[in-house]
Amino acid sequence: MADFNDSLPSAAPPFVPNPGVQEPSVALPAVLTSGLWGIFSVTLVTLELKDQALVMPQFLIVVLFVLMPIGLIWIIAILVRLLLHVRLEAKRLQAAFDSFHTVFSQSIRKNQDASNLAVNKKLEEVAAAQRQLQTTLNEIRSASLPTVDLTPKVAKILPIKGSEQKSSLELSPRTDITAPLARADYVRALNFPENTRDKVGFASLHRALKDRKAAQLVRAAQDMLTLLSQDGVYMDDLRPDKARPELWRRFATGERGCAIAPLGGVHDRTALALVSKRLKKDPVFNDSVHHFLRLFDKTLVAFESGASDHEIAALSDTRTARAFMLLGRVAGTFD
Repeated sequence: MADFNDSLPSAAPPFVPNPGVQEPSVALPAVLTSGLWGIFSVTLVTLELKDQALVMPQFLIVVLFVLMPIGLIWIIAILVRLLLHVRLEAKRLQAAFDSFHTVFSQSIRKNQDASNLAVNKKLEEVAAAQRQLQTTLNEIRSASLPTVDLTPKVAKILPIKGSEQKSSLELSPRTDITAPLARADYVRALNFPENTRDKVGFASLHRALKDRKAAQLVRAAQDMLTLLSQDGVYMDDLRPDKARPELWRRFATGERGCAIAPLGGVHDRTALALVSKRLKKDPVFNDSVHHFLRLFDKTLVAFESGASDHEIAALSDTRTARAFMLLGRVAGTFD
């Protein structure tokens, strides 16, 4: 009992029964009643049998006549004493229950206050992360815009002979042909830069945005991550089950059903519930999700044809692939 009392909050002291409350005594009334009945019965028997000799049957009757009511009196006294004891214990238990209820209510209020502080702190952290992500996405947008030099340039016009002019045009390098996008840059761009100091990530993203087909998926993924962040869903918080590269290849070739269901390996119930709720209520979000899923499916087909298992595994671990796994599971892509 001492250990339990020590664990109670200090705001409300533990319940201690009132030592001044005692059970009412029933012994005195029983003794008085028994004495009165004994005197009355003995007097009555003496007056009735003063001139007669007692025989055994009469003696037994007299004993029963005197002692049986006394026994009943004490039985009733014991029962009354037990009843009073039960009532007193009931009052003590009720008082103890009221005391513990007060202590429990105070403890619940304190826990609610502590949980509210924790929730507010978590919301502030989520808001800060969202602002940081928004800043990064804005920098990505600014980096993806082509820069145009508006400084006027003055060129000297020199007379060039026809043969020299033809030769100079034939030997001049062609600047309108860009090199094909490397798979490593493509995968790195789909994962987006880690922070504002990620120069390698920004360089890969810049090269991916120059490629027309890759830029479509990158921009769709960028918009998708922004929409998900509005509900507090971030790809870095997800820990999906990693599927084997062969499953991604089978999905790229058009296979559907239970065989490729492990691709939807996101098990975060909160993220799934938030996406499902918004997918049903927000038509704009619904259209953006299906547009992103179609683009990812289309580009995965082209990427898988010449990619190694290592490259496919790297692609499946990007933020864009995690968004595809999350949204595809909610939309039923893997069913």
